[in-house]
Parts: sequence; C-alpha cells; structure tokens
Amino acid sequence: MRNNSNVWGGIFASLLVFSVAGLGQNQLPPVPAPLSGAPGAAPAGAPARGGGRAAAPKKPSTPTPRWPDGHPMLGPTPGKLGYWDSGFGGMTGKRAPNLPTNIETSEVPFMPWSKALYQERQKTQQRSDPHARCLAPGGPRQFHTPYGLMLYEIPEQKRIFVISGGGPRSWRIIYMDGRPHPSGNDLNPSYFGHSTGKWDGDTLVVDTVGFNEKFWFARAGFPHTDALHIIEHISRPDYNTLKYEATIDDPKAYTAPWSGGYTIPWVEGEDFEEYFCQDNNRDAEHLIGPQ
Repeated sequence: MRNNSNVWGGIFASLLVFSVAGLGQNQLPPVPAPLSGAPGAAPAGAPARGGGRAAAPKKPSTPTPRWPDGHPMLGPTPGKLGYWDSGFGGMTGKRAPNLPTNIETSEVPFMPWSKALYQERQKTQQRSDPHARCLAPGGPRQFHTPYGLMLYEIPEQKRIFVISGGGPRSWRIIYMDGRPHPSGNDLNPSYFGHSTGKWDGDTLVVDTVGFNEKFWFARAGFPHTDALHIIEHISRPDYNTLKYEATIDDPKAYTAPWSGGYTIPWVEGEDFEEYFCQDNNRDAEHLIGPQ
C-alpha cells in the first residue's frame, strides 16, 4: 500500500465504490497475528441485521491488529477480507449492542422545539426519514446503516476513508494531517461535514463540523441544526469488535452536549454485498402515509 499513493490520490473516488476492500491490503508490511459487528426504520436501540444475515455463534476474538507504529488497524489485515456489520445500535438506551454508559431517550437534553419535532417523527413512524429516500447518512447514522461499513487508513496521504456499504454507498474523508476546519464561506455545509482526526492512544478521535440539515444523524430521528458539532471516539478493543461513541453538541437544538454509542461486529472473509439504494430501495415498503 505504501507504493500506491499516486493511485489512491488520483482515482480513489471511482475505485472505492466497487472494490475498495481488496485494494492494496496485501501490500502492507507484515503485522502480528490480528489483535481483535436496508436503510432501516427500526426503533432506536433495536438490533437490525445488516443485509438480512442470520446471527452466527460468537467465536473468541483474537487481539487487535496493529500498524507497524503500534496504533490499531480499523480495517482488514493484509491479504484478508472483511467488513463491519453495521445496522445495529442506537444513541440512547443500554440494551446491547448499545454501550452501558448510554443515557435513556427521556434524558436527552432537548429544547422544546426539538423535543416536539422528535415526538412528531415517532408519531408518524419516521416516514419523513430522508435516509429511506436514499440520501446520505451523516454523523452516527453512517455507523448504524445496514449493509456494512469499512474504514480504510491511507498513511501516506494522512487520511482515513469511511465507506458505507448501504444507503447510497457514500464515503467520507477524515483528515489526519493536522489541518484546521475551514471557516466562513470556505465551510460548505454537507451531509458528512468536515472531519479531522487524531489518535489518542488506541482511540481515533474525530472532530466534525459543517453539517447541513438534510439528514437525520440517528435512525431514531433526533433533530439537529447547522450548528451541529460531533466528536467521535472509535476504537477496536479486539479483532472482532469496533466500539463507536459520539458526543452531540448542537446549542440550537439541545441544552447541553450528550453522548451515546454502540459496538459493531466484524464479518471475516467476506466483502460488501453489491447494494445500491437507488436501484434496490428495500426500505420503501416501510414508508407509511402520504409521501
């Protein structure tokens, strides 16, 4: 992979949609045996299997795989396939795979208008969810969209790509080169915002600003505004587990920052299935009422 910087830099966007999981992984330096889960309308906290896969017995995990400098690999190890089987978890509630530190929905520090909008979305069974219409899943939603998730670190370019197997098959860049966020007119609001990252021990800490208001950042339908600021903590405590936690800071929608997260299991030896929401929207049948 360390000889591929020109390829990744020039044509990455066109390649990653189709076969990114296998690109260049077998060119990494040897590492020790690995050190270490349809757009859905399921309620927050209710596990939704990615791609309709039946649950398999859980095997003991091996240790977290690491790069030569010691920090964790968040994707496949050299010469192997795999992906994170997203589609699980919610930002509130403590039922597995949610984190035991999650707050309950009743504890979310809504403002009156955001609480009323959240309750309306629940009353109408989330039929206005933009994700069900194949729009990109911003914020934590990218990490609980079914049909798989992958994180690819490109060390020579100092960036990490987060690739969604589901929805509109979106991808996002996390810049690891120490750059600041753009400001003023240079910050163009988008579905994924502008993300910068750094390693804090074994945890990837991602700071993101510059979101638009055209998506729901969680399946549950929590509102947000253009002031949304998200801090994500991403780690791989063992080979088979990705731990994801996000802090939501939106002073226009909530009276205080709040956090939630979940774990995601690893699927070994397989690649994403070929799923494109635009051609095969499996969530349309769940839309209820006038559209």
